[in-house]
Amino acid sequence: MRGGVEGEVPTAPGSVDFRSRHLIASLPGIVITILSERGQAEVDAATSSEDLWLSAVHLDVATGWTFKPEGFCRGDVCVPVPAVRASSFVDGDRVNVAALWRHLGQPVVHSDDTKHWYLGEGAAERGHQLASLDAPDFTLPDLDGRLHSLSDHRGKKVFLATWASW
Repeated sequence: MRGGVEGEVPTAPGSVDFRSRHLIASLPGIVITILSERGQAEVDAATSSEDLWLSAVHLDVATGWTFKPEGFCRGDVCVPVPAVRASSFVDGDRVNVAALWRHLGQPVVHSDDTKHWYLGEGAAERGHQLASLDAPDFTLPDLDGRLHSLSDHRGKKVFLATWASW
């Protein structure tokens, strides 16, 4: 583990020692910013070099996934927790959302200080969205400050003009 907490058991970079993870997960959490398809969430979390431990409530807020006895669930889809690796996913009342994301084959990246995380969608899902030619919904203000959403114009032809200074 890089960095460290006093009393932490050192490990090689990229590996996680079971005792170290429990020490870090039991520390008071800090506010972490998570970006995902649901938007931005500011949640209390504990982190180590590659793990992001959230309470079950914060997991739902940030990702829409919940933890149940049958595993991690979102809507009607549940992903069982691998029994041999259960301690990598669940620690008391905290769940490791980074381990879940990697298990799902989804990209997960974080800032060097581990205070900002991005939980992305996999290439297959993005490819499906591109093939559908449906633009994602967004809301922006006009010059008078009134909000307009793309979804308000579904079924109509819409011309979007964009500009960037670079």
